[in-house]
Amino acid sequence: MPDIQPDKAAVAQQIRHLQDTLYVVNGKWKLPILVAIHQGNSRFRDIQRSVQGITTKVLSTELKALEQNKLVVRRVYDTSPPTVEYTTSSYCDTLQTMILEMIAWGKNHHDRIREE
Repeated sequence: MPDIQPDKAAVAQQIRHLQDTLYVVNGKWKLPILVAIHQGNSRFRDIQRSVQGITTKVLSTELKALEQNKLVVRRVYDTSPPTVEYTTSSYCDTLQTMILEMIAWGKNHHDRIREE
């Protein structure tokens, strides 16, 4: 747990920043979608196949939210039918350390629970 400053105003500000982060990446699907796209799954169906259990509607909604938060770039190509591809933005790269730490923590947690 990071050091939280004892000043009440500072603690309140840290909590607001944490809530801002959770607003953007919260939920069951956003981080797995980002990882799938970052790993090269750029088409809608490819993303859906790599994120097991996600529905078409939920994937569509989550991609729109990720796009609005500047983490995903949606490109539409003038083909017939139109081709749509998703890529992670350079801004999304700022989440990489956090995501890798969460993956490592999840693995360690899983291993620890299995040991007990």
